[in-house]
Amino acid sequence: MTLECNAAIEGALEAGVQEFVVNDSHAQGRNLLPEQLHPEAELVSGQPSLLSMCTGLGPGFDAAFFVGYHGAAGTRDAVIDHTYHGRAVAQARLNGRPQSEGSLNGALAGYFGCPVALFSGDAAAVSQMHEHVLEVEGVVVKEGSSRYTARSLHPTVARQRIREGAKRAIERLDNIPPLVREGRIDLEVDLFYSVMADLCERIPGLERRGARTIGYAADDYLEVFKLFLAVTTIAGSAIVEN
Repeated sequence: MTLECNAAIEGALEAGVQEFVVNDSHAQGRNLLPEQLHPEAELVSGQPSLLSMCTGLGPGFDAAFFVGYHGAAGTRDAVIDHTYHGRAVAQARLNGRPQSEGSLNGALAGYFGCPVALFSGDAAAVSQMHEHVLEVEGVVVKEGSSRYTARSLHPTVARQRIREGAKRAIERLDNIPPLVREGRIDLEVDLFYSVMADLCERIPGLERRGARTIGYAADDYLEVFKLFLAVTTIAGSAIVEN
């Protein structure tokens, strides 16, 4: 993962980028090896943090790279498919449209005027991101045949393609629009167990829309995004005994 991150940085450096902030986004945010990370990058690591995978992102960023992403929970042939919390979130929707981690995080980048320029992962994840931003530079490094099975490129080949994709993404950045959610934004989350919705129902302003479904609406995407993160944390705290 660290080497793939470096590959993206190297490609962007070739295209003239001078400053990088890296967010260690998987699990508890302690996966990347700091001593092996490219020296041009600053590292955000650890959890919990206010904006989770997007902590460190804000006004003034020119582009976002999403490296090593997964397909949304319930996606066929996606490797380790999940949406933020693999044991809590069955599906997340914005205005009725299913979302992935890529689209949820991409919309937060868009909130700050920052486009997702590069997106790498398995074929299913890249395809889902293209449904939200067709112009994003997608790099497929593996094809899943089940949740835990994939046919992958050799790591050196994968890194080369990420490096080349990053360079192309920066070179055509003017043609990649930010993913912006405007107007009334309705968030709906299907959880795996009703007890998770029981706990989330305690959040002021949140609606119970079904046995396992909660909802929330606002005009500000940052507010919606923070509420979603709160839901994943609270729902994930439920102890489920079979």
